Order: sequence, then C-alpha cells, then structure tokens
Amino acid sequence: MKTHKDLDVWKDSIKMVVEIYRATQKFPKEELFGLVQQLRRAAISVPSNISEGAARNQKREFIRFLRISTGSLAEVETQLFIAKQLLFIAEQEFTSLTALCNKIRSQISGLIKKLETQI
Repeated sequence: MKTHKDLDVWKDSIKMVVEIYRATQKFPKEELFGLVQQLRRAAISVPSNISEGAARNQKREFIRFLRISTGSLAEVETQLFIAKQLLFIAEQEFTSLTALCNKIRSQISGLIKKLETQI
C-alpha cells in the first residue's frame, strides 16, 4: 500500500460520505443542526480515521483507527435507521446506503484481520 488513497475501503467510504450528503439535503430544515449534522459527521469520520490510521505507519495504530471507523459506521447505520423511521429517507435509499455500510464494514474487518497476521 502506498497511501490510504490506494485502499478500496477508503474509496468506498468517500463514496458513502457523498451519498450521505446527497440524502441529507432532502431532510427537513429543522434537522440541519440535529440529525443531518450528526449523520454527516459520523460518515466523515469513517474515511478520516482510515486515512489517519494508515498515516501512522504502525500496524497496531492502523488497526486501532480502523476499529474507530467501525464504530463511526455503526453510528451512521443507527442514524440512517432513525431517519427512515422518521420518513426522512425512502426505503430504497436506506437499503442502498445500509448495503454500502455493510460492504465497508466487511472491508474494514478483512483489513484488520490481514494486518493482525502481520504483527
């Protein structure tokens, strides 16, 4: 790996952030400083922690930041579920976004397992 930008998980998590921003543009204005901001921050945290961990150049540190990314991903999923229950997001968009979250979780898990074998 040259940099975090070479990782498919980083690329997919950037895609997730963009899709979250697009989805939250349709939320009610009164949610701008509530669920919209919370969801966007949690989404941004995923690729941010992946890149920060990769930059540490230590496998144990990278694994720690990947686990933090997994926690942020769980936040995103929870907030998407809340948005769906409040009818801020359509079923199809919810399904698409949660599928992307599942893919990213699987990628992070695989990367952690790979890194753990190298320690």
